[in-house]
Amino acid sequence: MPERTAFVRFRRELAFLSIDRILFDAVTGQLKARAIQNKTGTIVDATIIASQTERDDEARWVKHKGRKAVYGFKAHVGVGADATTALVERIAITPANINDGRAGPDAVPDDPGEIFADSAYRGNHFRDAVRSKGGTLRIAATAMWGRNEKETLARLKAWNDAVHQTRGRIEKIFGT
Repeated sequence: MPERTAFVRFRRELAFLSIDRILFDAVTGQLKARAIQNKTGTIVDATIIASQTERDDEARWVKHKGRKAVYGFKAHVGVGADATTALVERIAITPANINDGRAGPDAVPDDPGEIFADSAYRGNHFRDAVRSKGGTLRIAATAMWGRNEKETLARLKAWNDAVHQTRGRIEKIFGT
């Protein structure tokens, strides 16, 4: 097994020569050609990848409430939202401290359909990027306005249940 630094040097060389994207697109294209798809949308999310060492200059610290701080990277992923496949269509790797909504547009494929995401993707930057590719946002809501509190809470729950039902599929992919 090669030493960790061999992988780091290889990763940097692939990225420097822009071969990483070419390889990813080639493999994804082959998988799409062999799979029968009924794509209805795209699920976008990010996962933290801990660095093996704190000597990695490209990694950064990130802290989520209630969790331990992690030094590493984030993988921002766009996955086809159809029920039968779990094909990662786009991926963007950033230092861990980059906001999901900032890096999210790099994980949105062309012709994304409906985009399902959590509330970290709220904001003009992500919304404008999705609209420019012809997508429609389906982002989990944290609040809604209305005169009748009970009716508003019911609408909020109905909206989030529909978003979470689709969006939750990406957690299995990260788990795998």
